[in-house]
Amino acid sequence: MTRTTRQLMRAWMLLLACLSLISACSNHTGMNLPLKNSSSPEAESNNESASSSNAVSDGESNDHQLKSYMLRFVYPGSPQEDEAEIESAMNEYLLTKINATIDLMPIEWGPWDDKINLMVASREKVDILFTAQWNKHAVNVSKGAFLELDELLEQYGQGILQSLDPVFLAGAKIEGKNYAVPTNKELAAQGGIVYRSDIADELGIDMSKVKSLEDLDEVYQTILAQKPGMTPIYMKLGETFNSHYVGNFDALGDTSIPGIILKDGDSTEVLPAYEVDRYVNTLRITRQFYQKGYINKDAATNQTMNNDALKSGDVFSITSALKPGKDEELAIQTGLIGKLAQLPLNEKTIATSETAGSMLAISSTSQDPARAMMFINLLHTDPYLNNLLNYGIEGKHYVKLNELVIKPTEYTKNYNPGSNWMFGNQFLNYVWDSENPEKWNVFREFNQNAKISPGLGFVFDGDQVRAEVAAVVNVARQYQTAMETGSVDVDKVLPEYRDSLKAAGIEKIIAEKQKQFNRYLASK
Repeated sequence: MTRTTRQLMRAWMLLLACLSLISACSNHTGMNLPLKNSSSPEAESNNESASSSNAVSDGESNDHQLKSYMLRFVYPGSPQEDEAEIESAMNEYLLTKINATIDLMPIEWGPWDDKINLMVASREKVDILFTAQWNKHAVNVSKGAFLELDELLEQYGQGILQSLDPVFLAGAKIEGKNYAVPTNKELAAQGGIVYRSDIADELGIDMSKVKSLEDLDEVYQTILAQKPGMTPIYMKLGETFNSHYVGNFDALGDTSIPGIILKDGDSTEVLPAYEVDRYVNTLRITRQFYQKGYINKDAATNQTMNNDALKSGDVFSITSALKPGKDEELAIQTGLIGKLAQLPLNEKTIATSETAGSMLAISSTSQDPARAMMFINLLHTDPYLNNLLNYGIEGKHYVKLNELVIKPTEYTKNYNPGSNWMFGNQFLNYVWDSENPEKWNVFREFNQNAKISPGLGFVFDGDQVRAEVAAVVNVARQYQTAMETGSVDVDKVLPEYRDSLKAAGIEKIIAEKQKQFNRYLASK
């Protein structure tokens, strides 16, 4: 279905909704919902979908009448073939709950950063956006892109406050305020690889013996020798052994800004990565793997997503953030059911990157922030809406085996976004029949006994070193991916990278980050 066709369908559905609303009002059956005053700083008085600030009072009570409003929801992911059908079903339901319709606006991961930057810079009118600590959340907050949400949470997010572990909101604060609502999901984090268990079994590889990156050498040797044409480990930009989730590096905010501590350590000294032994040692191991042919030769430039590479059937393993059932989720998305397993390569930790690792923000250009918060609250509390967004329509995109377990159909491929970790409350999600039926109880157990990063709750404010940050980000683009995928000689390139970073002002950034971090630690 083309974008133009989908837009026409949305316009038609909105017209029907408006006609329905007019009819209801003429029969004196208009919807009445409690609504307190809350509006965007940029709300327009002539907005066709009235916001809460100009809601109509019924004159007899404290309730106010909500007029129809379309919410524009922006998040990363591939557009789905049956997206318009899911939108229609969501509209039908949302009109009865908060008198709203929805415009789902997924953006492919590849161009995500550029498109969001443009959206923020141009002040495009949207309502809800995905954001994350590792995806320039603090930077966008400093730009005024997101609204401060504490009052909106109190007014329209009581379901969120009652169901979400307080540590999520506490760990996501910036200068004591929340600018996005975290997803209710696993609180702990772990990293490692997802691999083809069917291939390992076929070749007699005992993956239980693998305890470290070095142990993968023998495994990948076997794959290379006995499975010609199969890539032992696929890598790309940001998906390497030096990714923060595998290395357990805490960037204390945006991962593109230098200065790290170890999440599984006790030191609070902020260091550039090139002074951290774990980082440099991992660069050397990765380089050896690349030279031995274990890593795809185009790793420094290839933009194919990990999941798509795995789906091709020509890849044995990928790096991945792990959680209970991650291998089963990927198996469903890639069509490799029963053929994948996961292998942790580090210690479980809890850091700001987890508490603020997946969030929904309300844009400062929203014309009805209250309605946007109502929608986010529904994603945290309403099983029907949450599962509709995540799995599609019952009877078509899945079939229920019981109240919790579902199985795929021939149409699952038409709507299977695999974005559960982004939307509201994962503990409301159904479980595929190929997954552990106790998945959510296992999640709760997974959250226990994790190492807490010394930096939990701290997010660096880069305003004082904005010019230096821009300069070092440009340097990183030239060197980082090539080095972290093993594509270049570490001994030759790392000194060049270090010198270029110093010339760009990295030492000033590190000093400012340490200063702010020390102040935060003292305040605790």
